[in-house]
Amino acid sequence: MPWLSRKKQKTADDNRIAVSLAHLRALEFKARGFSFLPRQPVQSILTGRHGSRLRGRGLNFEELRHYQPGDDIRSMDWKVTNRTGKPHVRVYTEERERRVHLLVDQRVSMFFGSQNAMKSVVAAEVAALAAWRVLSSGDRLGGLIFDDHDCYTIPPRRSRDSVVDMLSRLVKTNAALAAGQPSKAQQLNVAMDNLARRLSHDALVIYIGDGFGWDDRSDELLKQMSMHNDVIVINIFDPAEIELPRLDELIVSDGEMQIAVSGNRARLDERFRASYNEHVEHMHKVLRRYGLPRIAVNAAEDPVNQLLKALGSGP
Repeated sequence: MPWLSRKKQKTADDNRIAVSLAHLRALEFKARGFSFLPRQPVQSILTGRHGSRLRGRGLNFEELRHYQPGDDIRSMDWKVTNRTGKPHVRVYTEERERRVHLLVDQRVSMFFGSQNAMKSVVAAEVAALAAWRVLSSGDRLGGLIFDDHDCYTIPPRRSRDSVVDMLSRLVKTNAALAAGQPSKAQQLNVAMDNLARRLSHDALVIYIGDGFGWDDRSDELLKQMSMHNDVIVINIFDPAEIELPRLDELIVSDGEMQIAVSGNRARLDERFRASYNEHVEHMHKVLRRYGLPRIAVNAAEDPVNQLLKALGSGP
């Protein structure tokens, strides 16, 4: 797939090509009005069948006590009730925090943008918005940032310094991207396997990327992670990946050189869409199969507004 890109330069528009730490830190003040908690507003994509998959922070058993009028019958401990002859219920307290893991894709396949910003930049912005929102909810934030060569793991912590460390690592990885380098499809599975081996249970995993390289092995890893944890996919895409701009001649650049592409328009469109569908349709299919939520984020539009629209107005 050709990459539509611009040469990285130290200009005021740099954040469209390579994101800065100052920009990601400033997004803290925009990380409001949406939530990843299980209680969702009606318009949220996580309501209904998707919302029921979000377990919340989990519950810790605290004590057994006699049944009182108004207690939830589902909390009844029937073994103790039968043994003592008196109704008993199990009392739980909600865990104070939850572990949230961001799986952020920064491979070369993400270094693509036809209008507003690179997908890699938008993924970094979405990750920052999610990170600040998770921190403000009192949960522990960790994650794994990966490129075509390495995986960088951040242990779950509930601290501002940890968020800044994650965003700093994200900025470094983002800045290293350049057009013309091969993107390794199999690196997605390497990253998913790396994270899956670190998960325990009742955590929330948020994948932020374009799904390039999703295959049968990815299906297995997704199933493994979602058995005891919640998974949300935030699918970053560029509109030019779905349909090429309506131009007689298309200028394609790798940031240093550019060429003009022309020819049979219908055939070019067909091949381009086929290339895109090959990368993401498998992912969409398996998410539908397991009923897992997918939030589509268009790299040509404001990610803040898109998260607000998808997740509704949260606490």
